[in-house]
Amino acid sequence: MNTSMLEGASIICFADDWEGNPTSKTHIMRILARKNRVLWINSIGWRRPTASGRDVRRVLFKLRRALQGCVEAEPNLFVANPLVLPLPGVQAAERLNASVLARWLRRMCRRLGMAGPILWTFKPYANRLVGRLGERMVIYHCVDEYAAFSGVPREALLRMEQDLVRHAQIVFTSAEQLCAERRALNPNTHFIRHGVDVAHFSQALDPSTPVPDDMRALPRPVIGFFGLLADWVDFDIVRALALARPGWSFALVGKADTDLGSLGTLPNVHLLGQKPYGALPGYCRAFDVGIIPFRVNTLTVRANPLKLREYLAAGLPVVSTPLPEVARYNGLVGLADSVEGFLAAIEAALGQRSEAMARRRVEAMQDESWAARVEEISALIGGTRGAAA
Repeated sequence: MNTSMLEGASIICFADDWEGNPTSKTHIMRILARKNRVLWINSIGWRRPTASGRDVRRVLFKLRRALQGCVEAEPNLFVANPLVLPLPGVQAAERLNASVLARWLRRMCRRLGMAGPILWTFKPYANRLVGRLGERMVIYHCVDEYAAFSGVPREALLRMEQDLVRHAQIVFTSAEQLCAERRALNPNTHFIRHGVDVAHFSQALDPSTPVPDDMRALPRPVIGFFGLLADWVDFDIVRALALARPGWSFALVGKADTDLGSLGTLPNVHLLGQKPYGALPGYCRAFDVGIIPFRVNTLTVRANPLKLREYLAAGLPVVSTPLPEVARYNGLVGLADSVEGFLAAIEAALGQRSEAMARRRVEAMQDESWAARVEEISALIGGTRGAAA
């Protein structure tokens, strides 16, 4: 490992829930925890809960989890679950939450021996904690256009984020457009591409990697997708593809977070549900082509889909909507913006399934490891700290 890796620091990280499948935040903090102490704060939410059964269950789950206290999930990586008022956008609630959370975090840091921490947040709502934790540095790591998600208090999130960008010592973004927009508020803003766990996903090329039971009987070719089945996925295109090619199997692996309409009634569409991260190479082994059929909107043109590199690291040919961060890989990825375009690109990809082509895709990902990304980030942090000294 390169000596440029950040080490000996204490990091308070605001991110998603640790227990979910690994995201960019998980990979980055897991590597940093090898040489630093990390306090990971599970999501405190930015949508107001409703009276729906789903939201009630989530609130009860968070209450139970908060009672468990702080848990060392991995060596040097501690996961905590603060309780806050779930009223984003209500300024009185935000002020109260920040005050209570700051006291709780200072106490937690003392208990864990974390003096002068780095406040490293992937979430805009940490803006009110700046300057209240005795932190030596504030890092804002932006991996999405958060205000463009459905059901969030858009104006409040824009206000929080702009405040955070202005006060952070350094800002990282996962898409070039995110970078350009935030650099207008903070010149120390840097574009850091996502990485990939090549060793994990390249297991798809290993003949000893088992194909999951729910994939074995599917007629070939199998056109696969894994990830959250959310409203940014263009299910109209998926449905049209399935209708146009009834002999193909379409396997969608992931949690459904939106109405999938009549997609599941089609005999060649298989909604397989969420699977553990460890099982994904097996699913990739069963796929013939990996697809990224995202809608083109304010959110997705600033997105950098993790699954792009994961598909490639598994040796899969890929067909995607022409998003800016995907189009960088033109030559490795087929781009399509219509049903006819997707059909043609998938058919072309099916002709590119040789072992040599698969190895070429894996090889292209070798320099895009998460460790390489963390070293890149560490060098920028070191330069910022040095300039401030």
